[in-house]
Amino acid sequence: MKLFIFGYGYSAQAIARELMPHCEWIAGTSRSEGKLAQIEAQGLRAYQFDGLHPNPDCAEAIRGATHILISIAPDADGDPAMRCHGEDIKQSKALEWLGYLSTVGVYGNHDGAWVNEETECKPMSRRSVQRVAAEQSWQKFAHHRNTPLGIYRLAGIYGPGRNQMIKLDAGTCRSINKPGQVFNRIHVDDIALAVSMAAMQAHAGILNVCDDEPAPPQQVIAYCADLMGLKPPIETSFEQAVMSPMGRSFYGENKRCSNEKLHGLIGGTMRYPTYRDAFTHMWSKDIWRG
Repeated sequence: MKLFIFGYGYSAQAIARELMPHCEWIAGTSRSEGKLAQIEAQGLRAYQFDGLHPNPDCAEAIRGATHILISIAPDADGDPAMRCHGEDIKQSKALEWLGYLSTVGVYGNHDGAWVNEETECKPMSRRSVQRVAAEQSWQKFAHHRNTPLGIYRLAGIYGPGRNQMIKLDAGTCRSINKPGQVFNRIHVDDIALAVSMAAMQAHAGILNVCDDEPAPPQQVIAYCADLMGLKPPIETSFEQAVMSPMGRSFYGENKRCSNEKLHGLIGGTMRYPTYRDAFTHMWSKDIWRG
């Protein structure tokens, strides 16, 4: 496998670690020139890509890749990877699989009801509308090219270095209670498990990548606080909470995402089926800080 990753962020790094034993080479991009050395230090080829202009240095690697993963958010003008390097991808004679990291935000609000991959997308925020458009663009691209395309709709991502324990430790964690509200989440290691298996199988189709148990955010915070021997923050009602427009928008979407298809792909148990499994492990191994 020769893997090219557009956008070498938190999830992409975990996926690369998982696939490294199976790859002849892996390449990753970053907007920041300063991060290129970090990518290379992990044994990867590194390319700068700002999402605005094509990088001629990327072209040869893209055309030589057998697997391409897009882990970049779209903008008002569409998907940056397709816009700047779509022609390079189209010309690749080696390409066997395309993967696109999307979000469960595309479903919008379903008042706490269960949704699956066949549920109609009703995006509410501008960023989710752009995600739906990007998904559709890649579906059309892959269809014309006759290439397997996997779309992975990720729930709220957490893991070492990115979780509620860090905010609890810093004293900045807020517990907001909106009756009936649940969020879907996924540990970064389970993203790596799912997407790596998908890449090796040349999986095609849409897949929700979330754990087994959507849960109220204040319940997760209370569990973390208990593990840490701390008092959980005093709960604030949603109506009284001071929040940014983006933060408030997350509470405007309430749904429970099914991961039945995910279990079918991995053929077994997730590494962290619930937030309790994940936080217990991170706390006991002292890896929650990252």
